[in-house]
Amino acid sequence: MSALAAYKPLVKDPALLLTSALMVLFGAHVASLLPQASTIAVTIFGLSDGAYSRILIAASVIAVTTSVGFGIIADQRANRRAIALLSSVFLTIGSGLVTLHPSPVTFVLAHAVFVPLASTLFGQLFALGRLAASVHPKREREAIQSSLRALFAVPWLAVLPVWSLAFGAGVDLMAIYPVCFCLAASVLVLTLLFWPRDGATRWPDPKSGLSFRQSLTEMADWRILVRVLALGAINGGVVLYLVLIGLVFAQVPGRGAGDVAIYAAITAGLEVPLMLMVPAVSMRMSRVTLILIGTLLYSVHLACIPVLASSPALWVLPVFGALGGAFILTQPMAYLQELLSARPGAGASLLALQKLIGDVTSATVFALGAALAGYGVVALLGAALAILAAAALYLMDRRKQGGPRYSA
Repeated sequence: MSALAAYKPLVKDPALLLTSALMVLFGAHVASLLPQASTIAVTIFGLSDGAYSRILIAASVIAVTTSVGFGIIADQRANRRAIALLSSVFLTIGSGLVTLHPSPVTFVLAHAVFVPLASTLFGQLFALGRLAASVHPKREREAIQSSLRALFAVPWLAVLPVWSLAFGAGVDLMAIYPVCFCLAASVLVLTLLFWPRDGATRWPDPKSGLSFRQSLTEMADWRILVRVLALGAINGGVVLYLVLIGLVFAQVPGRGAGDVAIYAAITAGLEVPLMLMVPAVSMRMSRVTLILIGTLLYSVHLACIPVLASSPALWVLPVFGALGGAFILTQPMAYLQELLSARPGAGASLLALQKLIGDVTSATVFALGAALAGYGVVALLGAALAILAAAALYLMDRRKQGGPRYSA
């Protein structure tokens, strides 16, 4: 089944329709805020590169702690709606703080505390999508998941050109925050009104029966952790792209926030149709092979941004970024969920753990490279580390069609 055909159940199934709508809204929030956050931190609030790196690390620790804890609780109690609501509240508070009182203090509180606390929503959305897809034929399920991930990327195509036009017309960069506040409030309202009631779903969602310690022990299996570590290092390349793009363009005469928005929009716009083609390709190649190919392509994109930032050739790089991103933004999610296939919440938490590793890796590479020689070295180090991690993952699992399964 093609991913395009998967849009039919996304529209007809109420739970998948809600998941799709929340993916688009949450994606619009991330697409609006993430590419400009580093620029806002440094150029508007006067934070240093080192200070912003520490914000990234703090945010990552909070995000993964919350996501793992909430994921385990969701499996223990099957109370996914309550957790999604709480995450939506955090997202709204984080966006509202900077909207109502823009300052370095509220920026740090929003980006180091409240927005990271809300990040568990991403994993819960995929858990909901996976559970809702379980009542559909097996051949449709991977296409549904790929389509949901593509919907998360759609706002990068739709929203960023609007921001580019707005910035070009003289709109202040801080206008991002009230827009994000409205998006977060919409997520909260939809979750409150339409998220399926716990215990009243059309699919089975049994309680795990594991204690918190047993759940952590299951997730801490070394065979799982080493693979999550590799995927986290690969994800670090994506994080570095989002951190570097605004800072690199700010240093180039004639480039600015509008160019950042257009570049990210082109990359995401190409990613969406390519993501829709991934299910067809994944039937012919293993996940780890696709991840390795995607990492190589994405690393070319990342490493060349500082080199070509002032050249017209820069606009070729989104092709490499989109081709690579189509694989490394879809395949690791399915891979990680298969590692703990019997625990939707804990499996979703592995996404947060992967993100933590990616954020810490990228923050460390950013701080080291920026201190030594500038943003060009940061990009090269991040690309090299991602390639090494993808090669290691390939060597571990090259004989397996999908990811190994370790859950009971």
